[in-house]
Amino acid sequence: ATRHRPSTGIPRRRPMLSAALLALLAAASGRDDWRPTPHGDPLSRPANAQGEWRPSTHCEPFRIKVVEPIQVTTRKDREAALAAAGHNMFRLRADDVMLDFLTDSGTGAMSAAQWAAMVEADEAYAGARAWALFEASFRDLFDFEHLLPTHQGRAAERLLFAELGGEGKRFYANTFFDTTRANIESTGATATNLPATHADHDRGFGGNIDLEAMRKALDEGGAAAVVITATNNAGGGQPVSLANMRAASELCRAKGVPLVLDGCRFAENSFFVSQHERGQLGRPVKDIVRAMSPLFDAMTMSAKKDGLSNTGGWLAVRDPHLARRLQQRLILTEGFTTYGGMAGRDLAAIAVGLREVVDEHYLRYRLRTVSYMAGRLVALGVPVLTPPGGHAVYLDAGAMLPHLAPGQLPGQAVACALYVEGGVRSCEIGTLMFGDAAPPRQLVRLAFPRRMYTQAHIDYAIEVCDRVNQLCAHGDVRGYRIVEGANEPLRHFSAVLAPEEEGAEVEARGEVPEAPVGAVLPQETESEAAGARCP
Repeated sequence: ATRHRPSTGIPRRRPMLSAALLALLAAASGRDDWRPTPHGDPLSRPANAQGEWRPSTHCEPFRIKVVEPIQVTTRKDREAALAAAGHNMFRLRADDVMLDFLTDSGTGAMSAAQWAAMVEADEAYAGARAWALFEASFRDLFDFEHLLPTHQGRAAERLLFAELGGEGKRFYANTFFDTTRANIESTGATATNLPATHADHDRGFGGNIDLEAMRKALDEGGAAAVVITATNNAGGGQPVSLANMRAASELCRAKGVPLVLDGCRFAENSFFVSQHERGQLGRPVKDIVRAMSPLFDAMTMSAKKDGLSNTGGWLAVRDPHLARRLQQRLILTEGFTTYGGMAGRDLAAIAVGLREVVDEHYLRYRLRTVSYMAGRLVALGVPVLTPPGGHAVYLDAGAMLPHLAPGQLPGQAVACALYVEGGVRSCEIGTLMFGDAAPPRQLVRLAFPRRMYTQAHIDYAIEVCDRVNQLCAHGDVRGYRIVEGANEPLRHFSAVLAPEEEGAEVEARGEVPEAPVGAVLPQETESEAAGARCP
């Protein structure tokens, strides 16, 4: 085996999957817009009966105005950086990362209109003009009576669940993400996942909540709230149908249990609904958002996702008595009720972002970018979750490393290999993140920063994923174990890890590994032995 160099000319490719197999995969998914064509392009649009022609390529609906250089690194650089970071993606320095798919939270590029609004924004402590702009944009989409700004989404979660939670309380969700679960369990309450059924997945809405399981859970009593995350991040970024939300709302209101929307990616979810849900096809995204809102009793939001901002969030509720108690918590921990820990310029950026995020040209480009990468990876034989969601591609690390048990952290092994091979930073969604509450699959998420990367960046990442998949198949990627921080809440943010063979020794010494040892077994070539290095 030789070390991998991403191609600069015609890429080397393995044979495409057969058209019949691709058709079978599409039929099974309920959504087929992600499928590669015979040319590997999932975006092809043939001429219609009237002879109208549309290009097969969906180009970015924006121009690049400001650029930021990427620091090109060598494999040796990356091995050393990974070891120094304790083999934890969150501990890496951003300057040591070439393509950063760790998260789509607050990492995107803002528009010229957002930057202009930030300059014009005022910084009054109470009742700022920026707050009025923020509130107006919110009320154009959502109908909650009471709006509380927060500095980010997890602050909204902490406020709400500190009020609703407590010992013996039960919360249910389509799938809880890490901070949501942590904020609930920190109150002494329990958080139980009720993920989508096979029938939901077959219809293309794998983010749905299991309605029958939810009905049984509510009948048992003791439910403090039900949470629907749209799209379902921990469930592979899959969308939730409007019909599923309506049915869940009816069940909750019949039992007097609050239904909470985790709406971080509300626009992406609504675009999926407009494209794929029977009875909603072609419906404007803004109308779908407005139809979603009345179904819920509360909403937590990280504006760092579909607010198109680098910071900020909110908590919205209907109950005036709950709102009053939450306002007092907000003032105590976040700030006054018209800024909630954000600067006026942040409020202004979100106000503009909420108008831009429901632009269907933008949403089509964003979802097509994800489907393009997923389709190319499927054609190369890389195991990915299909159909793809709206904000990320999820590699199936368990399928890539079937010989590793969940406790050997196959997702982290793949994530470390992606970094060593190509400088691509990703995020493990599996046993490292969730422990015993991990989803059924061991996943690696490549979350796409909004309006950040070009197709060339995506093509580079595809090559790196293909390379790592080949290394996994050849037995060149080994498992990991936690050597420090295994019992900490949200341990994936700070834990120190080591490749399996050296884990016991490091743990026995109680040391953080210092030697530049990567997860991928070394493979020297003559050129590299001579000192040549290629990113």
